[in-house]
Amino acid sequence: MLYTRPDYYTKFHCTADACEDTCCAGWQIVIDRRSLKKYKTCKGSFRKRLRRGIDWKGQVFHQKAEKRCAFLNDENLCDLYTALGRDHLCQTCRRYPRHIEEFEGVRELTLSLSCPEVTKILMHHTEPVTFQRAETKRRETYEEDFDLLLYSALCDAREVILHILQDRTLPNGVRERLVYGIAHDMQRRIDQGELFACQEVLEKYQREAARQFAAKRMCEEGADAGRSFAVAKKNFRGLFQLELLRQEWDVQLLEVEQFLFLGHTAQEYALVTADFQSWLAENYPVWEIQKEQLLVYFVSTYFCGAVYDGQVFSKMKMALLSAEAIGEILKARWLKNGRQLDEEDVIDVVYRYSREVEHSDENLKKIEKLPFSFTESICHTNRT
Repeated sequence: MLYTRPDYYTKFHCTADACEDTCCAGWQIVIDRRSLKKYKTCKGSFRKRLRRGIDWKGQVFHQKAEKRCAFLNDENLCDLYTALGRDHLCQTCRRYPRHIEEFEGVRELTLSLSCPEVTKILMHHTEPVTFQRAETKRRETYEEDFDLLLYSALCDAREVILHILQDRTLPNGVRERLVYGIAHDMQRRIDQGELFACQEVLEKYQREAARQFAAKRMCEEGADAGRSFAVAKKNFRGLFQLELLRQEWDVQLLEVEQFLFLGHTAQEYALVTADFQSWLAENYPVWEIQKEQLLVYFVSTYFCGAVYDGQVFSKMKMALLSAEAIGEILKARWLKNGRQLDEEDVIDVVYRYSREVEHSDENLKKIEKLPFSFTESICHTNRT
């Protein structure tokens, strides 16, 4: 069995009640069968409360007001953990925010950005992320039909895509268009049953001609203010289709609409965008690196999952749309704050976005199906 993990994986330590939020509220916590069996046989003074706090039919913990777990106390600590110890935590609670993507013979470990502490770690990570590998003698039977050829092609593509996304000699916008092109052209080859032709696609997008074409396209797209405004509005409106997990998420989306789109013209949007990019370049240049880290996170976590549904292009659009949506929310936050932004704002926006999107299978599927187009101009990006 091959295990992989990002180089910042071991930096995570739960901050418990010192956390600015809690992972024990806002969503239902599913209990695995082994833990349910353990809870049924639990004895002692905590037994009655444990039985009352579980929805045995739904196999989840009951929730109190504001969707707080029945065992989460007012100090944001877990009474179950305090009474019974870590060994009695269910698999979900024991693992979080650790996340595992499973493939035949491979387990890819990562940390979920829905945890504020993980987001803080990644946003502080200024060097290009690398991935550590370790092999064990452990073997597992894999029951699903697994296409090893497709998986191999996806791994090769992801390696090239991550290399491009981390090429800091290129503006972010050029990198994004290159990886978008790779996924688009790979999807067409896969749909046509020409899997081996994917290698030609990877070679094509690593050439200088591809970089020049991506830069040219970026300037052309960014020069049309009307198109950029319409595309940005359409990209963002798609987020309203997602399942609402937390009420404050809806409030945040409405604020973005108010500050960027409703009642505003294309020229006003272009001016705000240019001002925001200029402000970032002067006052918060690390955003270029942070955006790179977000793209690397979404691609490294989800791209190879296309082995199960063949939807390579959708996985890439999800990554690009996520980075852009976070950027738009930050732009609106900047306006709301009187044209100011700091690291705390970035961490807050990123982990809240992740909570809404990554912890709902329905939302992950929906966001993959949303349309996506580019809006940002290379002329603005080059100011940095």
